[in-house]
Amino acid sequence: MIVLMLMTVALVAGLSTLAYTLAVYALPFMMGIEAAKWAYVSGSGLIGAGLVGLVAGAAAYGLLVIAFASLRSPVLCAIVALVFAAPAAVAGYALVHGVTGDVPSEVWREIFCIMGGGFGGGSALMRLVRKIPYQL
Repeated sequence: MIVLMLMTVALVAGLSTLAYTLAVYALPFMMGIEAAKWAYVSGSGLIGAGLVGLVAGAAAYGLLVIAFASLRSPVLCAIVALVFAAPAAVAGYALVHGVTGDVPSEVWREIFCIMGGGFGGGSALMRLVRKIPYQL
């Protein structure tokens, strides 16, 4: 029983580390998935939908890189970082909501989910803000 509990803690720690590492890329990933869904529903087939999703995700990531490279105002860079960190907060909420399926109290489950979303969004925001050039 104790081994199972330790394995559960290790799994949650591993998933949290993975979520933290991938939090910055949540917006390009979600945009790629939504573009692939739209392309598949419109009749492009599985391979065409995958290509559309891949191009859309790469374009969204390219937009982030270009925005950070070209914007000089720290305020505008922070706004871009907030836009890219918002899906990370949604992903953190969803991750904790999926993991805490057996929590008996619905109130505590929501508290845990909101904390997970806050930590996911906050960590992505801090990673993005670190890349802002502070030139006034």
